[in-house]
Amino acid sequence: MAFFSSGSRALVEILTTLQSAERPMPVDHTLFEFGSIRYHLLASMTDSENVYLSISTPSLSYEASPSSGLPEITLQETRKMYHKFAEIIEPPKEGYALTLKLNFSGLIRPKDRIKAINKISLLQSVILSSQLKDMLGSLGSSGTMKLVYNQRDPFFVSKTPAKINAIFPMRFRDDTDLAIASSFFQELEDLGSESSSFSRAPRCSWSPIPPPELRGEYVHHLTTNGGFVSFDILARHVKGRRAARTAWILLNFQSYVKYHIKCTRGHIQSRMRKRLEIMTEKLQKGFKAFIDKIKRLRLRIRVKGLDRFRRQYFQCFAVPKLTMAQKEHKYQKLE
Repeated sequence: MAFFSSGSRALVEILTTLQSAERPMPVDHTLFEFGSIRYHLLASMTDSENVYLSISTPSLSYEASPSSGLPEITLQETRKMYHKFAEIIEPPKEGYALTLKLNFSGLIRPKDRIKAINKISLLQSVILSSQLKDMLGSLGSSGTMKLVYNQRDPFFVSKTPAKINAIFPMRFRDDTDLAIASSFFQELEDLGSESSSFSRAPRCSWSPIPPPELRGEYVHHLTTNGGFVSFDILARHVKGRRAARTAWILLNFQSYVKYHIKCTRGHIQSRMRKRLEIMTEKLQKGFKAFIDKIKRLRLRIRVKGLDRFRRQYFQCFAVPKLTMAQKEHKYQKLE
């Protein structure tokens, strides 16, 4: 499940190594995550207290976000979260969207530094959540926007005066995965309509056809074989610290569903193999018992009069026995 974690484990390892080193370590390292996110870490021997971190991440929507730089709301959220130990460098490093100067010298306690490093690892989710809030604000009282985090799995966010809907077209390459997913979505739909235990949770629904919110969208955006999953986003989900987690859940929802389907498929296949092994073992035991029974029945078969015929036969064709004299007979040599 490390793939669905909003924190970067690579950043945590590198920054922890730099902070725990007895001597200053020069670092000039570039790393990629999820294929489209790029980090650059720079630390020098002459300026050992400062670490420069640059990040490049694709925009969720090229229609809503400016072509150059990050929205102002993203910069405000970043300053608000990292103001104790980070400073935004403007302009950022060439080829990157944001550059931070990290300085942990003001954090004396080790646990405060660990907490700060963990916060830095959430930088991508902070940027994406601020972009999502900015796009929801740009929709006004109503509207629909296409979001692209994974090029193969775009999704939509629809806003009305009463609520916000997230709509996910589900696509599956394998027919077996499609069958499992269709059964799972149908069961989810039935459970949500019949059970009252989820009345306080946001409404979730599935439909094989596009919902009314997607009317007017391009046909190739709505081409799918797994239907459409949609659920409501409440106002409390996009406020405060919950906004980053909500954005990360939305961005990875389709990947998580496919992960769940793959795990379900593997579980079903392992159960089928185990059941086949049990049935094969039972058949082998039953066949062996049947053969043993046939052998026992053959030993019990007796033909009437066969023993008397056998005795008469050996009497008529008795083989003469050799005497000791005959056994000791020797040949004579002819002269």
